Amino acid sequence: MHKPVAIGPFTRIGAQTDILGECPLWSEREQALWWIDIRRPAIMRYDHSAGRIDEWKVSDLVGAIALCADGRLLVAAGDEIFLFDSARDRREAVARLPARIDGHRFNDGRCDPQGRFWIGTMHNITRAPEGVLYRLEEDGALTPVLSGVCIPNSLCWSPDGATMYFADSLEYGIDAFAFDTARGEIGERRAFARTRTPAFPDGSAVDAEGCVWNAEFNGGRIVRYAPDGRILQTVETPTSRPTCCAFGGADLDILFVTTTSQHMSEAEKAADPMAGALLACTVGVRGLPESLYAAAPRGNARENTI
Repeated sequence: MHKPVAIGPFTRIGAQTDILGECPLWSEREQALWWIDIRRPAIMRYDHSAGRIDEWKVSDLVGAIALCADGRLLVAAGDEIFLFDSARDRREAVARLPARIDGHRFNDGRCDPQGRFWIGTMHNITRAPEGVLYRLEEDGALTPVLSGVCIPNSLCWSPDGATMYFADSLEYGIDAFAFDTARGEIGERRAFARTRTPAFPDGSAVDAEGCVWNAEFNGGRIVRYAPDGRILQTVETPTSRPTCCAFGGADLDILFVTTTSQHMSEAEKAADPMAGALLACTVGVRGLPESLYAAAPRGNARENTI
């Protein structure tokens, strides 16, 4: 039986203010947190032991990143997916969207437990139901899995990999799919959780007990759901628009939360000073290690700014 856990107060990490912070990922190998600022656009890294934050500017809107088994990052930006070696500032092309559509961008991506990368797209301006959820294949092809999506979010998997969670945020709910771990295919879809407007589900993470932690954009809180969809507890955040959460730290018991300051007036920012901050708090449960993308060299690396 799942019970509420003890949660400490939030603290701010660093002094930077993200425009649209997203996609936090904890690297056990580096003991560091990676995340992105979609709108800056930039890739960010927080060295936990040194307390240092590094930044790499990206030439196009960056929608998602994934950790790789060889220490690089998989980056979805513009209409391209590429491997990025931050130490040498080198990138290696992996895949490209079948067609670049004006106004569309990547949003929310993650590796499943077997290391396959899943990535969604959306209309950046209208939020019309034109987005697609893709699965990246070994040969670099992007296979469409779901279409008619407004804002893809909440991609994560149960500890046994048998359930995939996904949200189209403008449907104000998270769905759960039966997941074939061997084939990487989704099956039966069911409603998992629903939110109340104006709050909608943004990014999620799963803990070691199989509970889903979801950042409620416009809700000012993180909600912890039991595997059957019951709300176990809510955690108020010191800003109204958290965007995503991830477990990290040496014991995977720190909850990191990205937030946004996008489209806020100076008066609104003054009233909500934590908007755009990277936040962290201790929680009484461990998270799951982040699944890694099994990157294979493709022989077309190039050296340039990303």
